[in-house]
Amino acid sequence: MSELNISSELLQVSAEVQQALKNNQPVVALESTIISHGMPFPENAQTALEVEETIRRQGAVPATIAIIHGVMKVGLSREEIELLGREGHNVAKVSRRDLPFVVAAGLNGATTVASTMIIAAMAGIKVFATGGIGGVHRGAEHTFDISADLQELANTNVTVVCAGAKSILDLGLTTEYLETFGVPLIGYQTSALPAFFCRTSPFDVSIRLNSAKEIAKAMAVKWQSGLNGGMVVANPIPEAFAMPEEKINAAINRAVKEAERAGRGGESEYAVPAGPRRGS
Repeated sequence: MSELNISSELLQVSAEVQQALKNNQPVVALESTIISHGMPFPENAQTALEVEETIRRQGAVPATIAIIHGVMKVGLSREEIELLGREGHNVAKVSRRDLPFVVAAGLNGATTVASTMIIAAMAGIKVFATGGIGGVHRGAEHTFDISADLQELANTNVTVVCAGAKSILDLGLTTEYLETFGVPLIGYQTSALPAFFCRTSPFDVSIRLNSAKEIAKAMAVKWQSGLNGGMVVANPIPEAFAMPEEKINAAINRAVKEAERAGRGGESEYAVPAGPRRGS
């Protein structure tokens, strides 16, 4: 079912996902880094399976994406999800840079936002749901620490639905970066950019749309016009599970100051769990 002529030795799409794509049913891609790196076992595997079932109940087909024994897989079995959960941090975290090497070595790999977009596009999947995208890190004017997710959004024709960018990031620079590369930042029923745990931030989205139909029409026009690249649909976390913006910012500022005092920096120092939340 791949849109590209890729060998089945490299890319395998599950029967469920193949059938859905053939019948033009809605398919939602899911990343796998949250399974291996975001939560402990068995909660990680259980959460991933619950997310899949939530998608099915809404009438769509889930397509969790990962690399299993050197094969890019679109649509995982329960056993494969549990394998990623059990192995945890022993599983390679795979972005665009790492993808060919993990596949060539026959390893297991958990996909980030960037690599999930790549493999979803190979399979012809246009929508991907995740907790939050990566972005421009605080202090990036000195470190150039910018997530590969942003360049993937600039180049790959997949719409990423999320709760905004991760709270630890420099949200202002992240929105500027997306604007520079022509990536639409859509607020779903919101004009303010959500910030992962928080429903709002001081920054605006590029456009507010209030229905899935409006978003789907914009996707179709964008890609039919030859305007390559993805879109971000920022859907705020439900109010019942949101945290106050001032509380999150205070915690982040403390963590950043502690890291600076210890002489540390970079993505690994400021990691924030990015998994699905109840009610999201």
